[in-house]
Amino acid sequence: MNAFNRLVMIVIALLLIGVPVFLLLVNWGVFSANEISSVTGYRNALDDLSNLSASDLGDIGTRILIGIVGILVSLVALLLLLWELTFGRPIARKVPIDDTPGREIAITARAVRQLAEGAAREVGAVSPDCRLISEDRRYEVACDIRAPETQDFAELASHTRQNIRRVLEEQRVPLKDVEITVQGPAPREE
Repeated sequence: MNAFNRLVMIVIALLLIGVPVFLLLVNWGVFSANEISSVTGYRNALDDLSNLSASDLGDIGTRILIGIVGILVSLVALLLLLWELTFGRPIARKVPIDDTPGREIAITARAVRQLAEGAAREVGAVSPDCRLISEDRRYEVACDIRAPETQDFAELASHTRQNIRRVLEEQRVPLKDVEITVQGPAPREE
């Protein structure tokens, strides 16, 4: 999903959270329609809301049902918001390398990230920025690099992928995949 789609999803999720809360606050009398109208300028919609009263909603069962639906919509919107803020990807966690009882060894995501970035620098990549995802007790490594101006991008990406894979396998880090993205030439130093 690109950045624009994520931005749209965040706005929709915030609206799905804000609108039910806003409606409940107006319905309970926390805010008056006149106060809201002076801030937002949406007089027609607010006139309709100001005419809404508890007696318009019928019996207590209807009010409870509306409250439950409002809470469920808010929870779904909050879930969508959190999903988008974490970009919908699992977070990298500590992964066990050896789980033999009494000899347990685990490696942290931070250590794997530093190993991957160091391996990328070894082959000439400039400013490597690696991200990790841990799934099924194995890491997926996605690394963004810049290339020196004289370097062939495809060749550098291939060497970087091979070197990251080699270095992590030597350290017995369980790997699922290594993805390299060359973001263009490195900026010139003056």
